[in-house]
Amino acid sequence: MSVESPNSVPSVTIADIRSAARRLDGIATQTPLVESPNLSRRLGGRVLFKAEGLQSVGSFKIRGAYNMISQLPSKARAHGVVAFSSGNHAQAVAAVAAHFKIPAVIVMPRDAPAAKIEGTRARGAEIVLYDRLNEDREAIGRHLAEQRGATLVPPFDDPRIIAGQGTVGIEIVADCTQRGIVPDLILVPCSGGGLVAGIATAVKTHWLKVAVVACEPERYDDTARSLAAGNPVANDVTAPSICDALMVHTPGKITFAINRLLLSGAVAVSDSWVMTAMKTAKVELNLVTEPSGAIGLAALMSRGVALDGRTAVVVLSGSNVDRRFFDEALTAVDPT
Repeated sequence: MSVESPNSVPSVTIADIRSAARRLDGIATQTPLVESPNLSRRLGGRVLFKAEGLQSVGSFKIRGAYNMISQLPSKARAHGVVAFSSGNHAQAVAAVAAHFKIPAVIVMPRDAPAAKIEGTRARGAEIVLYDRLNEDREAIGRHLAEQRGATLVPPFDDPRIIAGQGTVGIEIVADCTQRGIVPDLILVPCSGGGLVAGIATAVKTHWLKVAVVACEPERYDDTARSLAAGNPVANDVTAPSICDALMVHTPGKITFAINRLLLSGAVAVSDSWVMTAMKTAKVELNLVTEPSGAIGLAALMSRGVALDGRTAVVVLSGSNVDRRFFDEALTAVDPT
């Protein structure tokens, strides 16, 4: 099943995702699906978790970054890359640039988690900090790319990025098929929509009836509101959220064109439930998750999405979290 995006917006096909999977062989980790019978009982169904925090860069972002950068012509790639990110895409682009031995400049907010800034710097990238509330990261990134003759690597709104993230969906299908499982629901963290668009494209090829649901923080529910409106709408980026990786201004043009066709909906989750989900993932699955990575589990725990005896796959998208904040999450009390 291919997605034909309206108004001449580029599409992403299952063939694109399969090609990305071949490029990523030996680069990205094929992360496991893990489950806890006790947690499944608590949630009222069967839940499997795709542990993308086990990637070498601590998140799924290595998939899209490598898929795009590896396809750049060698002459263009040699001039380096520029990216803007709160941290996960930043670390992935930095790691891929180091792999190809090319320069990388990453535009990051000054208030990004220290673990993400340090992880990006440790991978050899040059970091340019900006004020999230008063400066435009995309404008800064475009200016730097022009100035240096480098290629801008966007965090989500590019077919090569989306196809790379879609390899998560291919792996979900393969692992579930091997276990004889056909899930009813797939819950995916969502910022600009690249991960959920790629996964939806991949899984809908195999399971047309599966419901793919985007999970967003409260006050950053742009995908939910955009789906309801029928066109992209923006967030107030001055609103606070602990889900730093999901604080996007608006869905991408390409991602929204895909998601409006393939998603069954989107749900917004409070910070307090996200904190509880981080604690639960550690206790029940022995997995470290950052706030954004735990939001799918939070959607189930808050009953924003009810299982009602069904089977769900939840993507735990990342594990890049400051230790002090994670320790705080381990003391979280259920909002109920």
